[in-house]
Order: sequence, then C-alpha cells, then structure tokens
Amino acid sequence: MGRVALSVCLCLLLVYSASAQLRRNYYDNVCPNVESIVRNAVNQKFQQTFVTVPATLRLFFHDCFVEGCDASVIIQSTPNNKAEKDHPDNLSLAGDGFDTVIKAKAAVDAVPSCRNKVSCADILAMATRDVIALAGGPSYAVELGRLDGLSSTASSVNGHLPKPTFNLNQLNAMFASHGLTQTDMIALSGAHTLGFSHCSKFSNRIYNFSPFGPVDPTLNPNYASQLQGMCPRNVDPSIAINMDPTTPRTFDNVYYRNLQSGKGLFTSDQVLYTDPRSRPVVNAWARNSTAFNRAFITAITKLGRVGVKTGQNGNIRYDCALFN
Repeated sequence: MGRVALSVCLCLLLVYSASAQLRRNYYDNVCPNVESIVRNAVNQKFQQTFVTVPATLRLFFHDCFVEGCDASVIIQSTPNNKAEKDHPDNLSLAGDGFDTVIKAKAAVDAVPSCRNKVSCADILAMATRDVIALAGGPSYAVELGRLDGLSSTASSVNGHLPKPTFNLNQLNAMFASHGLTQTDMIALSGAHTLGFSHCSKFSNRIYNFSPFGPVDPTLNPNYASQLQGMCPRNVDPSIAINMDPTTPRTFDNVYYRNLQSGKGLFTSDQVLYTDPRSRPVVNAWARNSTAFNRAFITAITKLGRVGVKTGQNGNIRYDCALFN
C-alpha cells in the first residue's frame, strides 16, 4: 500500500511542479495582446463553420490525455514516424480543430514581437476557452506557459483515451491517472453537449446489445428508434449524429437533462446517470447550470495542467504540425 501511495504522490508532485510554471499573465512582456489575437482568429474560423467549436474542444482533450497538453496531437506523420493524429482513435478528429490552431498561430506570428514566442500548446488552450464561449458556455482565465512536445507517436495513444463503452470504474481510473476526480470527469463529459459521433461508436447499443435484447435497456425507447432511423445497419460510415439531440449547438447543462431521460448517446455518457455513485451530480447539474459551469471551469483548468512540458522537455514550434 505504501509503495502505491508513494507513486501516486510522486505522480501528483510531477504534475504540480510542471504546472507551477503556468500563470495567467505568462506572455505579458513578450506578446501582451496574445489572447485577443487568438480570440479574433478563432472567431473568424467560427464564422466559417460551427464545427470549429466541437473540433477544437475535442482536440484539446485528445492532446492532454496523451503525453500531456503539449500540442503533440497536431504533429503530422512522416515516412519515419506515425504520429498521434494517425492512431485509429484520433482519425475522427475533425480537420477544423487543427485548422483553428494553425490559423491562430499564423495570426500570432504575424505580430513581429510575438513571432515564435507563443507555443502551439498554449494557443490550443486559449482557442478551447474561446470556442466554449462562442457556443454560449462560460469564459474563464487560461493558465499559460506550456511548451510544445518533442515527441508524437501513434503507439503512445494506445489505452489513453476513454472508450464509448466505458463504465464508471473505467472512466474514474483513466481520469484519476491524470489527477482528475470523478466530479471533474462528469464535468468534462458535459463537453458532449456539443459535437457529433459516427454511428459505429454506439451501434452496439441499438442493434446487438446483449443476448437478452438488441437495444440497450438504459436507452430511451423513442430515442433508440430515432437513432436506428438515422443509423441504419449498413449506414455510410461518414454519417454523424449530434451528441446532444436537444441543443446540439449550445454549450449548456441540457446534456445532464438528456441523461435523466435516457438520451445519453454513448454507454460512457448514460452510465453517469445509471450508476448511483455519479447520479447525484448529474441531477444537481441538470437543475443548476451555474454549478455545472463552475465545475467545468475547475475541471478544464486542471486538465490544462496535465503533463505540461517545461525546460529541456519542450520548445516553441515554428510550425505547429512539424517539429523544429
């Protein structure tokens, strides 16, 4: 027991020491307008397509859960290296998320005093905050000072992203490995108030759930019928379904109300309501959007501290998609 406790302490100590260099005014002396530059670039991209919002938010999550928040997910593969973005779990990341960061980086680097002074990892963290606000969610101060990672391999993704089939124990274990609590996990799951999923990610719930019945009994029967209509058995794999069937373009607490009525799209969504250990939090946030917003800001701030690179472990990339 002592050894396990010690390793957890060391892990949390490493998280803390790296995140200790993060601060809100990190770029004040080199690029004081960086946040407004990024916000304007994100807003321009948002005017072109709403997909900017869920794509950027999901990119941040997938970045931080693999090797930490270091923009390693943006690196392109080369003949000698298959990068994170080409792992099967990342192939569904929408191109608009990558494009948002690349356009914001170009806008920052267009200012002579800022050129090559702001990391891609920090730009992604700021852009994530900005898209949440654009979709009607809460705005918050972003801690800055991350360096960009020096490694990106598809193999490093294995087993590090939550699966849509996860139960509560599996979700809690994965989030705890990054210093995130069950409450943080439930709050970050609320990001599924936005975005979409391909049918293959949940088709088992509507066609071949168990020997006792094809449909997951925790699914609302009317919702299950709707999903079967949108996702017939041999559906085009490119077809995408809204994660939140009620307010798919608004960052709000309706996600939790959907769970109360059996309209969580993934098993890993609906389990938050069906498991009595997490249900009280779902019920509380379904009633109180202010409480959800507060918890979400806490959780995404903690997420942004995961695996931060400092000193010799990172640098500031000239091109977000290529190592220097």
